[in-house]
Amino acid sequence: MSATTSQPVMAGLVPAIHVLLGAQVQKNVDGGGGENWIEPSRGRLTRRTVRTAMGIRNYLVEGGSGSGKTAVAAELERRGYDVVHGDRVLACQGDPRTGARLDPRVIAAHRSDPAFIHDHHIWDAGMVTARAADRTHAATFFCGGARNSSRFLDLFDAVFVLEIDRATLERRLDGRPDEWGSAPAERALILRHHAAPAPRPQTAIAIDATAPVPAVVDAILRHCG
Repeated sequence: MSATTSQPVMAGLVPAIHVLLGAQVQKNVDGGGGENWIEPSRGRLTRRTVRTAMGIRNYLVEGGSGSGKTAVAAELERRGYDVVHGDRVLACQGDPRTGARLDPRVIAAHRSDPAFIHDHHIWDAGMVTARAADRTHAATFFCGGARNSSRFLDLFDAVFVLEIDRATLERRLDGRPDEWGSAPAERALILRHHAAPAPRPQTAIAIDATAPVPAVVDAILRHCG
């Protein structure tokens, strides 16, 4: 086959391979057959097992409530980057240890308990893996936070943690008329977590998110190469 005839064939094969790969990753993470993409001994996704199925570059932008994750996502999109709004399209109420979704009856019974809602806010690991395998973009930014992020951190080339001071946080919460953090119990929970944050990944890159959003995004992109 000549080079001129092989190029169209390969161009047609690449999307097909991408679709099959994405479907396979989703299937295997959900417990289907084939190779394991989750280490049974650790119950978590690892770079060693999934690197060949990874997208070109994948980044995670996380931080506490009010740190600016949504604003950063919007600015990245404005600049033409591929963005996954994790808390909108990947999130569910589930068990952070196993990734299993909670029974709707359990969710309904705790709908007025902010601590329960927060502690069970997870991302669907299969959906994260399938999206991270998308090679149609040079870089994809996953923005949001999940209690089970340790299960798929190794999918990311870098993890950025947005950090703000308490005064900035309170000012931002004041501007939330009908969002998470607008109710007194939710606000109190957010402030407690800000005062005693959960340990961040050892290799995470701290980003000062008190700056204007364009400057925050500039700081992130400087680390992306």
